[in-house]
Amino acid sequence: MASSCSSIPLNSSIDLANTPTGSFGTYPLSVQSALRQFQSQVEARPDQFIRYVQPQLLDESRRAVASLLNVPTNECVFVKNASTGVNTVLRNLVFERGDVLVYFDTVYGAVEKTLVSLVETTPLQLRKVQYQFPISHDELVRKFREVVANAKAEGLKVRVAVFDTIVSMPGVRFPFERLIEACRAEGILSVVDGAHGIGQIPLDLGALQPDFFTTNCHKWLYAPRGCAVLYVPLRNQHLIRTTLPTSWGFIPSPDSPTTAPSLMRSGSGKSAFEELFEFVATTDDTAYLCVPAALKFRSQVCGGEDRIYAYLEKLAHEAGDVVAAALGTEVMQEPGLKAGEVSQIRRCAMATVRLPFAVSGGEQDPKTASARLTLQAAQVAEVAGDMQKALTRDYGTFVPVFAHGGWLWTRLSAQVYLEKSDFEWLAGVLEELCNKVVRKFTEPKL
Repeated sequence: MASSCSSIPLNSSIDLANTPTGSFGTYPLSVQSALRQFQSQVEARPDQFIRYVQPQLLDESRRAVASLLNVPTNECVFVKNASTGVNTVLRNLVFERGDVLVYFDTVYGAVEKTLVSLVETTPLQLRKVQYQFPISHDELVRKFREVVANAKAEGLKVRVAVFDTIVSMPGVRFPFERLIEACRAEGILSVVDGAHGIGQIPLDLGALQPDFFTTNCHKWLYAPRGCAVLYVPLRNQHLIRTTLPTSWGFIPSPDSPTTAPSLMRSGSGKSAFEELFEFVATTDDTAYLCVPAALKFRSQVCGGEDRIYAYLEKLAHEAGDVVAAALGTEVMQEPGLKAGEVSQIRRCAMATVRLPFAVSGGEQDPKTASARLTLQAAQVAEVAGDMQKALTRDYGTFVPVFAHGGWLWTRLSAQVYLEKSDFEWLAGVLEELCNKVVRKFTEPKL
């Protein structure tokens, strides 16, 4: 968090770029070097590289990430980001009257806008699972099943469900494993938005078998932006016939009038699905080629995946507790946890900490929380914006500030190049900023 990030506690002999991350991820200098080399190669001989070299390097990256996810290479392709992955899947599906898509209250904002866009242009109907965090995984799954049952009772067909691995804000782990199982039992296509997934928590897609899964490599895997995996098992690949934008690999229907050959057909024996994503317009795709370098860094410098996951979760727990203690508040976790019980929503590398500011009209529990200040709804955006600007401008770091469930919260992200002292520093920064907010709204104006 501090502008002078600590060296990686897992291994001191590293060369990570000295950049704190709050939202968009960063990557080590060794990966940056690989990226620059690929960019130099493509600029030296664009046609040779894009037509003949890049497809081979892309296959290497696909093999590497498929191995990490425990799935076959021919079920993994790359897209720019998770939002693109979700859009690619949903805009390939053909919806009929009576079809329903179920999604959740804490869906990523851009994904919800995608769903609204689909409703405007297709017969699809939406059903939202409504709730507020903190809430248990059991209750989330129960509410999902209830929404599905209600839609079926209306005579509708629940076709698709969209849900996260880890929610963006609040930063909490979602019961995606159980929801995949529930979808399978109900005959519903599961579309998993794993934007905060790969590199943060273990993922075994071979065992989970979601219908569609997309995850950003540039957030937690330490690949450059933008780089995301789209996983589509063989059983569902016939549903995906176009990229976004539609490009040379488009798979026409049998009665389609198009006869245009693909510009980039390689004759390599790869499936139509694989070739569909091999060349999507003219963009800089060199970030995709850096996944092997990112995995090498994680293995050789950070000690491997298991060590990374354990360190991140431990640090996130410490970070949340340190900041909450300094602010006199709490870390978001399930209500009613007993001593020794493990919070399921905290089993990730993020922690969500309540700020001492209530929002007028929100649900408050005076027995467990006391507000230093109660903001009007119209003041929330101003306070959050001012705090976030001050974090970047005055302290050289960033954590998001947002309203949820009648309170303002902040989200902390553990990373391998951070340690507990960084969050102790951040706790002091947030305390200073909270004091400024209180003074702004309580001191008399001259």
